[in-house]
Amino acid sequence: MHKAIKEAIGVCKALLRNGYDAYVINAPLQQHLLNKPQQTAVDIACEPDVATLLKLFPKAEVEPEKRFLAQMEENGILFRFYPIEIAEAAHPELSLLRITPTMMNLMDPQKRLHLRLTGFGSPAPSGEAHDGFEDFKSGVIRLTGLPDETLRHNYLLAIRALRFAANYDIPIEPNTWLAIVRAASRVLDYVVLTDIMDEWRKVAAESLYRFVRLLYDAHILQGLIPEVAALSRIRQQRNEEGEEESVFEHTLNCVKHYPEEDFHYDWLGTMAMLFHDVGKLYTGEFFDGRWTFYQHHRVGAKVTRKILRRLHFNTEDIDLLCHLVNNHMRFHFMLTDRGIRRFKSLDEYPRLIAMSRADLRARNGNYTSFNHNMKYLDRAETPEQMLEPLLNGNEIMTETHLAPGPLVGVIRGALLQAQIAGDVADRGSAIDFVKDYAKKFLG
Repeated sequence: MHKAIKEAIGVCKALLRNGYDAYVINAPLQQHLLNKPQQTAVDIACEPDVATLLKLFPKAEVEPEKRFLAQMEENGILFRFYPIEIAEAAHPELSLLRITPTMMNLMDPQKRLHLRLTGFGSPAPSGEAHDGFEDFKSGVIRLTGLPDETLRHNYLLAIRALRFAANYDIPIEPNTWLAIVRAASRVLDYVVLTDIMDEWRKVAAESLYRFVRLLYDAHILQGLIPEVAALSRIRQQRNEEGEEESVFEHTLNCVKHYPEEDFHYDWLGTMAMLFHDVGKLYTGEFFDGRWTFYQHHRVGAKVTRKILRRLHFNTEDIDLLCHLVNNHMRFHFMLTDRGIRRFKSLDEYPRLIAMSRADLRARNGNYTSFNHNMKYLDRAETPEQMLEPLLNGNEIMTETHLAPGPLVGVIRGALLQAQIAGDVADRGSAIDFVKDYAKKFLG
């Protein structure tokens, strides 16, 4: 081992004893470069900031125009201190293979060109979201340098590329796309789940269906949310004409249609649409030539809770999304006045209506029940006693001993008017009213 490397290890140990991580950058390469007749120098990666370095090593000096934090000469060896810049989502080997600008300058020109193309020795990350990407003015999403090597420095860029492609609705350059597909398993291995979800939350509600499609095509969704990806293997009847589709395709279409009305920015509602049919994976049965998914909404709500906990959603958002999944079927059936009142008492019922609308649009379904329920929504604001009489036709015939006929309808209408006027307030007074009315009518 070269003397300079030994001295550098001693400096690193001094930093470690003071509680700061430190290591000799790419020690094998530096060992090779030290054999050249240039000034003896070693690059060290360390955790402390400049102020702390100067306290620990009084001989250290700051060079503002240089990209390293500080440098220090001791025993004829120049030590250059660089910040630890390896992203948490990078390939583990990059901690050893990092190339600094000063090391690049010592290399042969041909080798230097190759390393620049592969992303080694590139400028230090600025923290900007577009780091690692070429200008989008070209009309495509393209990673800088060789895409595979660029991703190795930060696999989170794969998720970010999908986010940009979905939000801007522009394609991913073919080589970049292949690099993302090849790196799919490593994205799931090395990228922290909370970082993936931070990127996901930056996808606009109206672009979520494109983002989920890209996650699926890149084979990332299969590892991230296998319950949703598995819906691609389940078939269902699309509409009354008997057309078939996969539950996953239907789900994506629902996610696409949900934000179209007054919910353009409703990210959580759109996410609920992503999970609304996840219960079909567990309730599906093929019987008598067709698929059934009884109680998929209830089962789906439980599965959704498990998934969202795994994805580190907060408790309030989990409760909201599970509530929407559990009740998304309520507006699909033709509701009575009482049914509409119960529906309007549910939390977030406007979102449930939007989910029902999106489902119908995705299926090209029949709007008869939906339109009926929409008309009845206003009736829910009217007091119940003003919509239905306290006694139905059979009860009126029982109390008045009348035979079926037009007179029963007349009495029923008179009873409702008496309720509205406040002359009848309960069942007992309603019975007295119909008896008296029948006697007067019959003379």
